[in-house]
Amino acid sequence: MRTANPALTGRIFETEAAAAPRTTTMTVNGAVAKTGILAAVLLAAGGLSWTMVFPAGVGPDATVNRDYALLFAVGGMIGGLVAAMVTIFAPKAAPVSAPVYALFEGLFLGAISGLFAAQWQGIVFEAALLTVGVLAMMLFLYATGLIRVSEKFKLGVIAATGAVCLVYLASWVLALFGVGVPYIYGSGPIGIGFSVLVVVIAALNLVLDFDVIETGARSGAPKYMEWYAAFGLMVTLVWLYLEILRLLAKSVDHFSSTTRPVRFAS
Repeated sequence: MRTANPALTGRIFETEAAAAPRTTTMTVNGAVAKTGILAAVLLAAGGLSWTMVFPAGVGPDATVNRDYALLFAVGGMIGGLVAAMVTIFAPKAAPVSAPVYALFEGLFLGAISGLFAAQWQGIVFEAALLTVGVLAMMLFLYATGLIRVSEKFKLGVIAATGAVCLVYLASWVLALFGVGVPYIYGSGPIGIGFSVLVVVIAALNLVLDFDVIETGARSGAPKYMEWYAAFGLMVTLVWLYLEILRLLAKSVDHFSSTTRPVRFAS
């Protein structure tokens, strides 16, 4: 089983299944339930972060609490990364580390989403709806067999995801030396087209995640792997949401003039 998601690999499910006693095993329904719990934790943390960053709410005269924005954005990102690494390298810790990951990611997304909302009115709600819609659509396509996860499909999605990662990595390294990557981060046709491509690749990764989770359940992976599977799916959903948010921001900048400057509280 192949997937571009580093958390959801067929090998990890097979390894854990071979090492665990044959008592209780993971199920697809169990993984779905755990995903719902992680989503609830993420949304609750995101709501807290949002209200702390914008104590007066988001509106035409919204001001950002700079200290909380920095704390939740940077702290949430680092905390989420650490929790993710613990989960990936110690799957048995997933029942604890996966909710911790969701908590930190919620704090991060709440702050980042608030900053986007302060500049581009309404796009956060639209990005959230589109993320849920894409998830439902890809699940439907997978469940009905309209998208079949063949070896060529897996290799294609993995290669495309790897290419996107290399582009982002190269741009971050170049930025350290003061060199900007033209076009792809702009709001022009090339920048919007790049974001559309990345959103499509992220959506296709959901199909690979569904396939790996289903195969893991068939292989008799232990019960705690439901948390691990839910964590892996959340990783892809967070990526998809952020890419949709970026795409909408670029589109608003390109087709209208509703961008507002971020105002920081004194």
